[in-house]
Amino acid sequence: MATLAKPNLPRFDVEIFQNEYLADGAREVNAIVTVTATGGGTSGGRPLGVADAAPGGGQSAAVVILVDCSGSMDYPSSKLRGAREATAAAIDTVRDGVAFAVVAGTHEAREVFPGDGTLAVASAQTRDLAKDSLRRLTAAGGTAMGTWLTKADQLFLTRPDIPIRHAILLTDGNNEHESAAELERVLDRVGGHFTADCRGVGTDWKVEELRRISSALLGTVDIVPEPSGLAEDFRSMMAGAMGKQVADVALRIWTPANAVVRYVKQVAPALEDLTDRRSEAGPRAGDYPTGSWGDESRDYHVCVEVPAAAVGNEMLAARVSLVLPPSIAGGTPEVLSQGLVKAVWTDDLASSTRISPQVAHYTGQAELAAAVQEGMEAHRAGDVHRATAKLGAAVRIAHATGNEGTYRLLQKVVDVVDPKEGTVRFRKNVSEADSMIVETRSTKTVRVKK
Repeated sequence: MATLAKPNLPRFDVEIFQNEYLADGAREVNAIVTVTATGGGTSGGRPLGVADAAPGGGQSAAVVILVDCSGSMDYPSSKLRGAREATAAAIDTVRDGVAFAVVAGTHEAREVFPGDGTLAVASAQTRDLAKDSLRRLTAAGGTAMGTWLTKADQLFLTRPDIPIRHAILLTDGNNEHESAAELERVLDRVGGHFTADCRGVGTDWKVEELRRISSALLGTVDIVPEPSGLAEDFRSMMAGAMGKQVADVALRIWTPANAVVRYVKQVAPALEDLTDRRSEAGPRAGDYPTGSWGDESRDYHVCVEVPAAAVGNEMLAARVSLVLPPSIAGGTPEVLSQGLVKAVWTDDLASSTRISPQVAHYTGQAELAAAVQEGMEAHRAGDVHRATAKLGAAVRIAHATGNEGTYRLLQKVVDVVDPKEGTVRFRKNVSEADSMIVETRSTKTVRVKK
C-alpha cells in the first residue's frame, strides 16, 4: 500500500488484495484494488485546480440539471409537477459559488436558467431566480437526450477553469427523436467532459438506454417509480455532487514486457467495465477513467496475463497508480497513490489453488448481476422457465455473498423457497415498476465483510 497527500486534496490510499501464488506455467493474475479517498468532500478543503476566489469563494464545481419536458411528462401532470419540485430541491442544495444551469429537454434543448448561454454562480439571489424560472418548464414536444447532453457540454465549456462538472438527467420516456447511433456519437464526443447521474420516473423508459448514458459518463442510474419521490432523490444526487473534491482521476496500470491487461472493472459500489476506456499513458502503461472523488472508497478488479514461468520465479505483474492529469496537476501527471500486483510461481498446490476472498467475492457479485439481468430479460421475452432458473441462481448467489439489498429486490419478483439452493417460484402479477427496480439496481454490489 502507498499513500500520498497534499493540501486541499483528499488523501488517497491504495490496497491490493490477491493470491500472488501461481501454479507452474500459470499466466493469469487477479487482484482487487481498493482505493479510498479521505479528507475531501464533506471534510472540507477547496477542490483541486480551483483558484481562490475573487470575493465569494470561487467556482468549485459546475452542475447542469436536464429536465425532460416532452409531452408525456404531462400524463399524468404529477410528473412535471414532481420534476419542478425536484429541480427546486436540487437548486436549494447547490452551495454558494458553484456554477449551475437548468435545461428543459424535448426534441431540442432549451436553457431555462440563466438562459444566456452561460452558467450562473450560485448565491441566495440566483437560487431564488432559478426556482422562479421553473414555471417555464412546460410539457410539449419529443425526446432527444443526445441533444440535451450536447447542450450541457456547451454550457460546461463556457467555464473551462472549473474541473468538477456534473449533470443530472431526468426522463420519463424513450429517446425517440434521435437514433441510437446519434446518441452514441454524442456520448463518444462528451465522454470525459463531465459525469452524469440519470433518473427515470415512472415505467415508460428503457433501463438499458439510461444505463448506457450513465455508464459512458461515469454516473449512476436509478428508477423513481412515483413523481413524489423525485425531490428527495434530486436533493441526494446534488449533495453527492457537492461533495466531490477532485476530478478526472485516472487508474493507471503499468505492466512489464510481454504482459497484458485483460480487463479492468469497477466492482464496488457498482459494477462498471472500464476495459475499453483505456488510453495509452507511455510505454506499457494505460489510464482508465474513474471520474470525480469526494470522501469515498471504491474497489476495482484488475486481471493481467503474464508470461508463463517456472517454479521459484517471481515478478511484478502490474503497478497500479492513482494519477491526476496534467491539466489539474500543473503541467505533468501526478501520482496520488500506488500499489503493486505480484506473481510468484510455486509447486505448493495449497498455495496456488487458494482464491483470494476479495477476488472470489467480486467474481460472485458479477455473476449475480448477470443472472439478474438475464433473468429479467427472459421474463420480458415470456420465457418463464429460463427467468425462474436465472433468478433462482441470483437468489443463491445473493444469499451466499450476503448481498441483502439484491436479495430483498429479488423478492419483489420471486417467492424464495430455499435460498441456499436457489429454489424460487416466479410471483404472479409482478408490476412493471418492481421489474424495473430489480433490473436497474442489479449492478449495485456489496463489499467484502472484513
